[in-house]
Order: sequence, then C-alpha cells, then structure tokens
Amino acid sequence: MIQYDDIRVKLNNRRPELADLKDALQLDRAEKEIQELEHKAAEPGFWDNMEKSQEILRRTTQLRSKVENYHKLESLADDIETMIQLAEEEEDPSMADEVKEMYETFEHDLEEQTLSTLLIGEYDDHNAILTFHAGAGGTEAQDWVEMLYRMYTHWAEKHGFTYQILDYQPGDDAGIKSASIQINGQNAYGYLRSENGVHRLVRVSPFDASGRRHTSFASLEVMPEIDDTIQVDIRDEDIKMDVFRSSGAGGQHINKTSSAVRLTHIPTGIVVSCQTERSQFQNRDTAMKMLKSKLFEIKQREHLDKIEDIKGEHKEIAWGSQIRSYVFMPYTLVKDTRTGYETSNVNAVMDGDLDGFIYAYLKQQEEQK
Repeated sequence: MIQYDDIRVKLNNRRPELADLKDALQLDRAEKEIQELEHKAAEPGFWDNMEKSQEILRRTTQLRSKVENYHKLESLADDIETMIQLAEEEEDPSMADEVKEMYETFEHDLEEQTLSTLLIGEYDDHNAILTFHAGAGGTEAQDWVEMLYRMYTHWAEKHGFTYQILDYQPGDDAGIKSASIQINGQNAYGYLRSENGVHRLVRVSPFDASGRRHTSFASLEVMPEIDDTIQVDIRDEDIKMDVFRSSGAGGQHINKTSSAVRLTHIPTGIVVSCQTERSQFQNRDTAMKMLKSKLFEIKQREHLDKIEDIKGEHKEIAWGSQIRSYVFMPYTLVKDTRTGYETSNVNAVMDGDLDGFIYAYLKQQEEQK
C-alpha cells in the first residue's frame, strides 16, 4: 500500500500546478476563439482568400491542440486516482508498475505543457531552421558539429517533431563542416531559440594518438521559418548566387549535377546554401527562404528598423563566446553559462535530453521581462 500512498501524495501535491496551468493556458479564452474561428471557416467564400483561410485553420489547429492536451492531462490525473483505488481494493501489487508508469507520463506531460506557457514570442509557434558551423580545429571541431547535429535530431524525435536536411557539407576526414536542418512541429522555434550560440566541448580526442585533452567549438544558429505573410524585402542586386555539386547526406540520393545553390547577401556577407531538392530552382527557393529567415531573425533580435541596418558582424566561434560547455574529461558536466543550469549526465544530454536547459532559459527570460 505504501507505494500507492507515495504516488497519491505526489499527485495531490501537483494538483495545484494543474490548476495553475489551466489559468496560464487561458483555456476559456482559447475555446471562445476556436468557436469564432470555426464560425469564420463556415462562412461563404472562406476559401476565396487562400492565405487568410490557411492562417485561420493553422490558428484553429493550434488552439484545439492546446485545449485537448490539457484535458487529456486532467483525465490522466483522474485515471491515476481511479487506478490507485482499484489496486488498493483488490490488493493487487502487480498494478504498481502500471500506476507508476501512468504517473511518470503525467509528470512529464505536465512539465512539458507548463514549459509551453513560457512560449509567448510572436514566432515561437513556427518551425525552426538550425544551421551548424565548425569552429577552428579541423577534424576535431567537425566531429563536434556531427555530435551536436545528432543531439538536436534526437531531441526532435523525442518530442515527436520531424526534420529535413537542407544542406550538409561533410568534413574532410570525419564529421561535418556545416549543415542546415529544418525542424517541423508546433513551438519548435520557441523551444530551440534558446540554443542559438557557440557550444564548447572538452574531451580526450579520439583523433589524437597521444590521448591529449582537446577543446573544440561549434556554433548553432536558430531561426524561425517564416512564411509569405511576413514581408522581408531583399533586392535582387544584393544577392550573389553560386551553384555547385550536391554531396554528403543531403545529396547522396540525387543526381550529382550542379544543382546545389549558395546565396550570399552582399551587404551583410551572410551565406546560406541548399542542396537537397531535386532541381536548382527548388534549391534556390529553399535557400532564399533560409536567407529571409536569417535576416528576419537578426532584424528582430537586434531591434532594427530595416534589413539594410544589419551590419553582418559575427562572433568568433571560440573562447569567451560560448553559451554552454560540455565537459567529458577529467569529469563529466554540461553547464549553461547564461542560466547556470548544469547536469553531470553528459550522455543523456548528447542523446537529446535538453529540456532542463531549455526550461531554465525560458524561465530566465520570463523573469527578466
């Protein structure tokens, strides 16, 4: 019985959090807005303006998902109570594992939905475009990029998100020189914007026969995917386009023609590339979308009035600019330099367990506001 009592106490202690979550999600307002949007969708001529109708449907889906997820969480809490009562009445210890598993699911979902309430940025609900770059250090740094690439794709999979490769430049001997991926899912950008910056690795290098400790750096840029409803004015004369052969993971299944596209925004020196589509025109369209997203993100982050105000200044991918350190040797520790959040379970982090870092960052941002 003690094991059920423990879970009942934990559940009761978290009931107030469930009530707070309902207030934070503003469910009454969300349900009212859903009714209003559904009424608009039923009006004659709704599909006459495709852009507007798609936005209404996207917003309706987003709100309905929020409401349904909360009600599922509320029902799960009630189901746990019922299961505990049933197990105690039947004095069946074999139900303990099932009750424990249900509570762990409840706890995880409660924390995830609570985290989502911190996503209040205008573009937090958008997809995210991640671009990785190796710092100085050759093979060692390129291997570090591949480790980060794996870490974020695992994070995406754990959260039920999908991702697509936009660009992939393999290292000379191992690892990745640079890569871009798009992570698709509700709030992908809101969660991952905290990861933008330089990441530092300390470990005994597998590429050093002497077994010495090495420090490597890699940068990660995180941008929201922007759609056609957001205007980003880029003059044609400010774009330089180069074409090259596709290679690596992004292009291994398509023809090795010069279909890959690299775009350079001349005023800022910002470069983007795409090689995963089947034609040069498709790659150019995708690269243009990436460039617009990148310029837009910088403009928003630096509170600039116009794209022309972007100076194109970049932090060096080296000491003093890192947002997080990953230490494998002589001890294990991953520590965020901005929030102070840390964990010694470096293997879990490299397998995509990043929610603690993301939550700490979002909480810090909320407190600063």
